[in-house]
Amino acid sequence: MIKALDLRLMTGGDLLFADHLRALEGWNQTLEDWQRFLTTEPDGCFVAVWNGAPAGTIVTTVYGPELGWIGMLLVHPDYRRRGIGKTLLKWCIKYLQGHKVHCIKLDATPAGKMVYDGLGFKDEWTLSRWEGVYAPPRLVTPDLRIRNWQETDARMIGGLDAEAFGVSRNRIMQALVHQSLYVLVLKSEPGRIAGYGLLRKGSQAMQLGPVVAASADSGINLIEALVVHSHGERIFWDIPHQNTASVAWVKQQGFTVQRSLTRMYLGENSAPGDPQKQFALAGPELG
Repeated sequence: MIKALDLRLMTGGDLLFADHLRALEGWNQTLEDWQRFLTTEPDGCFVAVWNGAPAGTIVTTVYGPELGWIGMLLVHPDYRRRGIGKTLLKWCIKYLQGHKVHCIKLDATPAGKMVYDGLGFKDEWTLSRWEGVYAPPRLVTPDLRIRNWQETDARMIGGLDAEAFGVSRNRIMQALVHQSLYVLVLKSEPGRIAGYGLLRKGSQAMQLGPVVAASADSGINLIEALVVHSHGERIFWDIPHQNTASVAWVKQQGFTVQRSLTRMYLGENSAPGDPQKQFALAGPELG
C-alpha cells in the first residue's frame, strides 16, 4: 500500500509537471530554468508524491559550505493544506545540513514567511519585484566602457560577485550566462571589471539580473544598457530595498511593485554580501 506522502529525487520526466505548477502560480521561470536546476544540482531537486501522484516541487543550490539556497517550493492546488510544503522544506533543510552547509537562505513571500519563522529562519533584508516596460529616451549616450561578455570574464568578475552576493557562485553564473540573451560587463581599468549584468527570457516577461556593480553609477549604466534590449517587452526586476540608486531609477521609469519579499536565513550568516552592490537579483529561486 502506498503511503499518503512520499518524497523522491526529481528527474527529467518531472520537468513538464514542474513547469505546469510554475505556470499555475504565474511565476517567470522557464523549462530551461528547471533543466538548469537538474543539471547543476541533480541530487538536490525533489518532488512530493501524494498517493502515487506528483503534488509538489522544491530545489536547492549549494554555493559552498557558507551558503545553500532553497527555491521553487510549489504545491499543486489540489494537494494544499496537507503539510506537503512544510515537509518539502524540512527535507531540503536536512539535505543541505547533511552537506555541511552552514547557512541556508531563501526569499519568502508574506504567506510563506510565517512557516519559515516557525522553523527558525531570521530576517536579513527586504526586496521587491518591480515590473514594467522600458521606454528609452530619444537621446542615449552610450557608456564606452560597456562591452559584451567574453568567456574570460567569468574569472574576472569572481571577486566582485562574491563581495556583492557573499560567496562565489561561479558555477551558477556560467550556466546563467549561457542561458541569457544579453550579458554585458563594464570595464574599470585594464584587467579589471567594475560590474556586469544579464538579461534573459522568462515565461511571463524578460528577467533582468543579476546586475552587480562596485558603484551606483556603474550599476545604473549597466541597467540602462541592458534594458534597451528588451524592445518594449515587459521586464521583471528584483531589487533589494537597500539599493536606493536602483530603486530610485526604476521608479523614474514608471515601473511598479508586483510583490515584496523577505530574504531569510537559517544558521550562521557568515557571508552576508552587500545588497548595495546588487542592482538586480538573479531571482528568488537563486538569490
